[in-house]
Amino acid sequence: MNNFEALASNPVLGGLIAATLYVATYLSFIRLLRFPRNWIQPSQKEVLTTGLLGITTIAWVSLSSIGPDLNYLLIATSFIVIMAFIIAAPALCFQPANKALEFLARHSEHAGLWLIGPALVVCLIIPGSKLQSMLLTAITIELLWLLRQYWEKRNKVIYPLTSSDCSVFKIHARGDLKEFCQNNGIKELIVSESDFSWRGCSKNTAPCPFNLYVNKLGLNTAPCCREHMRDISHYVSKCLLEIGAIHWLEGGSLLGAVREDGKLLEWEDDIDISVLLDEDITWDILSDQLVEQGKKDGYFVDTFEEKGLISVSFDAPKPWPFKWERNRLRGEIRVDIAIYRRATNRGVVVLERQSPKGVMPATENGAYGVPLELVLPTSKIIFEGGNIACPHDSDAYLRLLYGNFQQIEYTYINPAAARNRLLATTVK
Repeated sequence: MNNFEALASNPVLGGLIAATLYVATYLSFIRLLRFPRNWIQPSQKEVLTTGLLGITTIAWVSLSSIGPDLNYLLIATSFIVIMAFIIAAPALCFQPANKALEFLARHSEHAGLWLIGPALVVCLIIPGSKLQSMLLTAITIELLWLLRQYWEKRNKVIYPLTSSDCSVFKIHARGDLKEFCQNNGIKELIVSESDFSWRGCSKNTAPCPFNLYVNKLGLNTAPCCREHMRDISHYVSKCLLEIGAIHWLEGGSLLGAVREDGKLLEWEDDIDISVLLDEDITWDILSDQLVEQGKKDGYFVDTFEEKGLISVSFDAPKPWPFKWERNRLRGEIRVDIAIYRRATNRGVVVLERQSPKGVMPATENGAYGVPLELVLPTSKIIFEGGNIACPHDSDAYLRLLYGNFQQIEYTYINPAAARNRLLATTVK
């Protein structure tokens, strides 16, 4: 028997290696989820790394002293694939998803523990230290995840709902709020005889899953999340001013500031700010200083250089190994910082970004851009109780992105929910 065979047949060492491989696969996988969570295609390198870790875990668990065991192979593969869907469901539901994924996302706090029963049965019928160790490790991780979520709920805060919030709820519920909330997993709404209120998130809790509530159900952004979005938008603007970066309010956030008299759109799901890179403010300077400042002030900062995006989130960075478990949360309150650079498009100087915004025209460089004079020099606009930088000609900028921007359109909301929102607007 060689050293490798001896190691594979040792129940203690074999079990420890199986547990370590599963933890490594889990950490790599939840880090990978930052891509769909930000509506970005995952990098091939990170997909390959996670895939190889998963295959290595399955291969090790399946290996016996006489070679691969088919039963172990099938069980380990099935367990890891099912667990991957459960863990990934909230991140995948940031984009339109099928009912199965939405169901898993709704029960994401405890869905992993549904596999306790099957895991115990497998351990009794097919004993094996490596398989048992992997299953026990996975269930322990899920149990700790559940306990942390329930512990944080102690910090929930009660917020009043506006008349608009209540009106939208009533229209969508069609007279039966209890059934509507139960069917859609809405646990935050508190209904009294005279009023509605909201059991909202804070800095010390998970964010409300308002991405689902807004985009799928067509509800207003939760009052707590609106408050936090206001705070983080001015925080990021302040950081950019201190760095010396030219920046401006973008997209739906600018639309709210212009059309809604300095307020967020009622159904906003993030804050959009753009930054112009130049010789003085490079990608490395911008990203490094934002990450450093975020750690200091309790904001999570994630960077995607290839996509020209920096995401600043309201939740505080967690220590390793819990850092990337935030990608398992159903909601997120964040500022998306889009990177622009000067470029020439058909002889005209433009400010260019890698991804489209609204119907922003494509450039000859394969990117998307706006005429420089629409943005520079930037101006100021009132936004959520304070001044923030905006394009030089905000109206023209919005017309370029959205056409008739004064007309209310719910472009990213489920069509049926959008029709209900319009009905709620006419009722107000």
